[in-house]
Amino acid sequence: MRLLDRHGELLQELRIDPSIRRTAWTPLAEVSPALIAAVLRAEDRRFFEHAGVDWLAAGKAALSNWLSAKPRGASTLTMQLAALLDAQYRASAGRRDVAEKWQQMQAARELEQSWSKADILEAYLNLAPLRGELTGIDAAARGLFDKRPAGLSDAESLILATLIRAPNAKPGEVAKRVCALAAGRPGMADCAALKALTLNTLSGRYPIVAAANWAPHLARRVLGSTNPLMKPLSEGLSRQKTAAKSLLTQPPFEKGGSRDLRSSLDAGLQRHVIATLNQQLAHLAGREVSDAAALVLDNASGEVLAYASVSARTSVSPESDGVRAARQAGSTLKPFLYGLVLEKGLLTAASSLQDAPLSITTAGGQYAPQNYDHVHRGLVSVRTSLAGSLNIPAVQTLKLVGLEPFAARLARFGFDGLTEDADFYGYSLALGSLDVTLEQGTNAYRALANGGVYSPPRFTPDTKQTAARRVQSRESAFLIADILSDRQARAVTFGLENPLATRFWTAVKTGTSKDMRDNWCLGFSSRYTVGVWIGNFSGAPMHDVSGISGAAPAWAAIMQRLHADPPSLPPDPPKGLTRKLIQPPGEAPRREWFLPGSEPAGATWNAATPPPEIINPGDDGILALDPDLPQSRQRLLFQASHAPAGAWWQLDETRLETADWLLERGRHTLSLKDSEGRVLDQVRFEVR
Repeated sequence: MRLLDRHGELLQELRIDPSIRRTAWTPLAEVSPALIAAVLRAEDRRFFEHAGVDWLAAGKAALSNWLSAKPRGASTLTMQLAALLDAQYRASAGRRDVAEKWQQMQAARELEQSWSKADILEAYLNLAPLRGELTGIDAAARGLFDKRPAGLSDAESLILATLIRAPNAKPGEVAKRVCALAAGRPGMADCAALKALTLNTLSGRYPIVAAANWAPHLARRVLGSTNPLMKPLSEGLSRQKTAAKSLLTQPPFEKGGSRDLRSSLDAGLQRHVIATLNQQLAHLAGREVSDAAALVLDNASGEVLAYASVSARTSVSPESDGVRAARQAGSTLKPFLYGLVLEKGLLTAASSLQDAPLSITTAGGQYAPQNYDHVHRGLVSVRTSLAGSLNIPAVQTLKLVGLEPFAARLARFGFDGLTEDADFYGYSLALGSLDVTLEQGTNAYRALANGGVYSPPRFTPDTKQTAARRVQSRESAFLIADILSDRQARAVTFGLENPLATRFWTAVKTGTSKDMRDNWCLGFSSRYTVGVWIGNFSGAPMHDVSGISGAAPAWAAIMQRLHADPPSLPPDPPKGLTRKLIQPPGEAPRREWFLPGSEPAGATWNAATPPPEIINPGDDGILALDPDLPQSRQRLLFQASHAPAGAWWQLDETRLETADWLLERGRHTLSLKDSEGRVLDQVRFEVR
């Protein structure tokens, strides 16, 4: 089976049957005349004179079989082709009886009435078994001589013609028959030379070097064993089990075309993507990085333009498909979280979030997220939080919108790894604890590029577009795209100069999973969406490789190739959005987009002060004393955020002079009180 690109260029050859090795269908015009002459000489010298049955040869064979103990056959090429096309014309056990032979003759005669001699000869050469698993002239020529059928020499043609009669005969027997077939032919090499060539040709294995190997993973995916395009030609014909005429009335030229599948890929782009990934892996050599993958989608159609998964020599699983492998998403899920909160009107792009130490009590213990750079920036806007990929504000946002609504939003965008309730993933879901595939992530970003409209990707250009569905409002999708394209807002974490700063409009997000096991770069232009993953299929961590240093350079190079000529311009804002000059607390003035009715009254405003909150210990927390340590050294530091001046701690009924407390077994109530004794926050915890 062959996978072609959208223009008909060969991308990949794939073996589809473990029992036979059949490659591309070869037109008769592309077969060496020497081979045609040798086959006719060996199998059917009066092929162009009879109408399917050579009665003269049949009569001689009958007489010979009556007089000799060594039987002789008289099957024409047409009779042999009928047997190749349908099993009912093959010998049931040993040699055919008279009735079976007569049925084969009838099929051959009816076949001659439907197909031309050239069609019959072409089909025969392409379907005949020739050696071992090599079936058809192209597979045999490539496997035995590493050349195409058009380039076969006289001597090579004699060997192949001899193999038709006995494909698996011993090399010595084949050599004798080659010499016999060559006898009397002018200009032919002597028997010694023919014997040496035959023995050398048949002495080892018969590997076939793939004519193209640019899309092995996609080929295995779309040309799977259940795909009807993969079934051998003879299967479709033999199933009918009827007369040869009804079997073989369709135009013979369809017999080869069904073995090619035209994909949506672009061969030139595919080669560029593979080269880019290999170059990036080479650049990261020494940093424990072995594998990479990339996917390129057309925004409008969803067609897959490039599908690549490559591995370095150090990879433990070089055959794995990085496009479909499920890995932790890292920060690439944040745009969908902020899109949800903007759509619900809970925040605006200018709203301030607190980037400060945070601790949340969960069923598994205390969860204390940290920013990638371990820096706390105080009040930051939603725009800065998302563009700069800050973790603590993202978790604050998830607390605001809720776990269940966020999980439901991810499922609508095509992330199908949510096999448990949202509580199972917890607040780390905001930071990408979900396992996703590169295909899911890239196509979800394509939905953002299309204004919040989702549809599955397409692998062939002629498939019907699956019904699209809206998964996010057009207005909030525009706001997210605008934030992801904001170089200035991104600079708080990444600086102004980085691989994400393309010379044309793009919206992009990086992500790095826990312990640097995966990093991602997903983003889109006005026409294309590109996703890149860098990591190790083994799950081993990388050494000092983040999304900005690992996946982003490859993403930028692919985007540069896509927009070498056509420009990428920012999308037009949806009607109803307003833009206003504002100055969020702690940030420079800017013109910001707002959903209708959400814009502030003035250019500046005082950020809301969050209420005081005890962050350590967490409410309903459980602490355990370590029996291997002196109890006098086991202490807990009480912590609170936004505590006013004069605030103090009360544990149970006792006022504490310090926040440093020596652990005591039992259940406790901890209160944070203001200077007048009013309770600002209260938690309960247990020490065991």
